[in-house]
Amino acid sequence: MSAKKDWQLYRKKAADWQESYMDRLERSYIALLEGDELPSEKFCKLQKRIKDDCKELGVSMELDRKYMHWGIAYFIKEGIITLDDLGDFSPELIAQVKQELE
Repeated sequence: MSAKKDWQLYRKKAADWQESYMDRLERSYIALLEGDELPSEKFCKLQKRIKDDCKELGVSMELDRKYMHWGIAYFIKEGIITLDDLGDFSPELIAQVKQELE
């Protein structure tokens, strides 16, 4: 597989991976809101979490061909995907991702 095909596949899959990441964040927000603290405390915690999470790569990722392997490694580190999810990518890209994970 060529680097061009890797890039096309990454652009297609990254959106789904990002949605999975955001879904996980939303579930954690719901758990926070269902807690036993005062509403004002939950609100302030949620506000801080959202502000911090908006800075995370999983939320604000800009797709860049040059850093594709790094973005994939991020999703693996966050538990959104595994190395098994990379079966459609080239061996070269998978090797770069594995190196990034070391």
